[in-house]
Amino acid sequence: METEKTKCLIIGSGPAGYTAAIYAGRANLSPILYSGMQPGGQLTITTEVENFPGYPSGIGGVELMEDLRKQAERFGADIRNGVATMADFSKAPYKITIDDEKVIEAQTVIIATGATAKYLGLEDEKKYAGMGVSACATCDGFFYRKKVVAVVGGGDTACEEASYLAGLASKVYLIVRKPYLRASKVMQARVMNNEKIEILFEHNAVGLFGENGVEGVHLVKRMGEADEERYDLAIDGFFLAIGHKPNSDIFKEYLETDEVGYIMTKPGTPCTKIPGVFAAGDVADPHYRQAITAAASGCQAAIEVERYLANLANLL
Repeated sequence: METEKTKCLIIGSGPAGYTAAIYAGRANLSPILYSGMQPGGQLTITTEVENFPGYPSGIGGVELMEDLRKQAERFGADIRNGVATMADFSKAPYKITIDDEKVIEAQTVIIATGATAKYLGLEDEKKYAGMGVSACATCDGFFYRKKVVAVVGGGDTACEEASYLAGLASKVYLIVRKPYLRASKVMQARVMNNEKIEILFEHNAVGLFGENGVEGVHLVKRMGEADEERYDLAIDGFFLAIGHKPNSDIFKEYLETDEVGYIMTKPGTPCTKIPGVFAAGDVADPHYRQAITAAASGCQAAIEVERYLANLANLL
């Protein structure tokens, strides 16, 4: 199998990966970045980004990521297509297998593989992606001011998203599959006491409809029961809040993760328990999941890489 050596390998191409590449490139580290299964990350399925600093009129998600990519390439980052399929952090240099056919031996590794939003698996979720379907209320809620939206989920995340959207929308339906909420008592009280939020217990969303975007959701109440009821509910936006899956599986043998799979780092830093291996962006962030926070952690990771390599050189 072909082997290549590098000082700095970046895995992932969202805001964290590209920002890390910009900073590592400016530090003359000649980083290699593999873009992964979704070049540009989750923002490439977002029609417009209005909350990234520096774009007062907003910018398309694809355009924003293309700008970051070009900036990284300007500073010497070698950006390639390819997916990391295996990792060996047992000793330095660390080995990452790309597409099961090439091994990169790296003195340092920045993991910026992101997290994937969980969906219900409906075909309509793909059909209306960017046209009324979202997995991030803080990203897209602004577009639904004074409109009617639905949030799917019954945990803390769903309650937080519903509460956030209630500050913008005219009405929020919380679609809950079970006859109860799984959220903490505090979050339950928050949604139950909000007059803009209506909780639909024992409901399943089975489809969406609309001409040029989401105009409504097909619902089933008490699915499979004798008193099952099917009806349509008019909404303008459909928000998934059933969790995210961090793209960390190939690293779990060597790195600590929480119960969901988010990579654990030293508080306030992108440093993992393995010297020279760093995690940035949504793969290590269960709380914020924003482009700007991901970019910031990518910056931190690249600066840590520079310091780590400098210390390594001083020891030799």
